Amino acid sequence: MHELAIAQGILDIALSTAVNHNANSVLGVKVIVGELTGTVPEALEFGFVALAKGTMAENACLSIRIIPLTGHCRDCGSQSSIDKYCFACASCGSHAVEIITGRELKVESVEVE
Repeated sequence: MHELAIAQGILDIALSTAVNHNANSVLGVKVIVGELTGTVPEALEFGFVALAKGTMAENACLSIRIIPLTGHCRDCGSQSSIDKYCFACASCGSHAVEIITGRELKVESVEVE
C-alpha cells in the first residue's frame, strides 16, 4: 500500500506550510493524482486521515483530483485517452505513444487558518 507513504508526504507538506505561515490549523489540502500512479483515492484519503490525527491537520479535508491517462501518437499525431493501460494509438494502432498526462502526483494547494 504505497498510498500510506504518499499520504505521509502530503501531510508533511501541509504541516510545513502551516508552520511557515504561522497558522493554527490546516483546513484543506488539494492534490492532483495521475491515473498511471496506481493510487487508490480511498486508500490515500484513509491514510491521510489516520496520519493526521493529533496534528494541526486532524480536521483537514483532503481533495483528490484524478488526472486521466492520455497519450500523443508520434506516428499519426492524434491525442487520445489510454484505456486499461493499452498503450496503442486509438486512431492508427501504433505503439509509438508518448504519455502526456496521467503521471502527476503533487500537492496543488494547502489551506491554512
